[in-house]
Amino acid sequence: MTRRTQRPKTADHAGKAWDGRFREKTHRLVEAFTRSVTVDGRLYAEDIAGSIAHCKTLAKAKILTETEARKIIRGLNTVKEELDRGQFAFTPHDEDIHMAIERRLTEIIGPLGGKLHTGRSRNDQVALDIRLYLRTYLDKLHARILDLQRALVAKAAENRTVMMPGYTHLQRAQPVLFAHHLLAYVEMLERDKARLRDAKSRVNIMPLGSGALAGTNYPVNRRYTAELLDFPAVTANSMDAVSDRDFMIEVASALSIVMMHLSRLSEELILWASQEFRFVDLPDAFCTGSSMMPQKKNPDIPELVRGKTGRVYGHLFNLLALLKALPLTYNRDLQEDKPALFDALDTVDSSLEVMTELMRHVQINQERLASALQGGGLLATELADYLVMKGVPFREAHGITGRIVRAALDRGCEVTDLSLEELRGFSERITRDVLTRLTTVAAIDHKGQVGGTARTRVDQRIKELEKHLS
Repeated sequence: MTRRTQRPKTADHAGKAWDGRFREKTHRLVEAFTRSVTVDGRLYAEDIAGSIAHCKTLAKAKILTETEARKIIRGLNTVKEELDRGQFAFTPHDEDIHMAIERRLTEIIGPLGGKLHTGRSRNDQVALDIRLYLRTYLDKLHARILDLQRALVAKAAENRTVMMPGYTHLQRAQPVLFAHHLLAYVEMLERDKARLRDAKSRVNIMPLGSGALAGTNYPVNRRYTAELLDFPAVTANSMDAVSDRDFMIEVASALSIVMMHLSRLSEELILWASQEFRFVDLPDAFCTGSSMMPQKKNPDIPELVRGKTGRVYGHLFNLLALLKALPLTYNRDLQEDKPALFDALDTVDSSLEVMTELMRHVQINQERLASALQGGGLLATELADYLVMKGVPFREAHGITGRIVRAALDRGCEVTDLSLEELRGFSERITRDVLTRLTTVAAIDHKGQVGGTARTRVDQRIKELEKHLS
């Protein structure tokens, strides 16, 4: 669950950490316009974890005494407890969560709180907090995707013998197993997990110690800080470290692809649940009715997921546009990175959760799927391949089969309704064994190569995935 900071009563606070150079107070409109604590408030745990590690690093460098470090860390833990309980009092002057925490720390332990920011800028502090937050959230999304994969595999296993038409151009093409169709989405989601893991490798680099842009004058051991925060590496260039948001764009790109896959699945569920298809029945608990038409049962959940996909795409474009012309290093424009990122993460999280539960309760209409296998020339390709196996070149076999299909259409029947004698009128290579080949079961089971829809192959893949996803 996403952390939401609660804001009960606000206290008053006079100054700002940076106001020594200014003669005038910040205008109230500027205060309101630049304030980001309502957005970045969710980073409080990461901010405090980073501050504790920074405090220990300062102590190791003899910039803080051990006594000072212990007092600061106790104060930070007190602040975190207040935030955890929703008892933290924000002030109108708290620009962001970072300044709010430092302000409250100083209230608790006195002027010593002002030493915590030694050797650190909000620039590298924010960069650290976002990376810490993303690192945890990506693990959460990985688990969400895993849950959806398990639901799809379980549904495939329940319906492993059910056959259906496979489609190209939304036209019936060849018979496949329903389970094979569902497992296609499992493969898509497997790639999604890999993309998130790969993105995490670039998220998981520690920027703290870069200062505002040039590094720090203090002898801090950045690798020690990284070790405390479980980062395997530190950034190599301080200017890049404070201005880099590539990792956010990469995550937003991966999230967009996740949503694209969910949208494709949603579209199929919407089609399959329609009166025209009736392949599946969506659970009542995941649908809504019409305020005007009593008979309606609307597939709102997959429709909303389909709609929210564009929203996540928009956040990716937002981040790309935000970064496209920014000179090095930090610019205040970057304050606008977090609303896009956070909403994309939350949208994908909730979409995965609801689609997983929906898939667990979808009912499959086996009779309707079976009836959909009748008609449409679904076995025409089998006849062409049969002729090839009899030694006919494929292009010639394709032409012969096309003429047979045309003749069946002219007579208003299926290819399988034609007699053996009628079929032989198109090619003498056709013999009695064609009758055993032109069945739906045979058409499916002949696709026995790796990745095919044959029953034995799909059974094997279900077992592999059950083991892999466990």
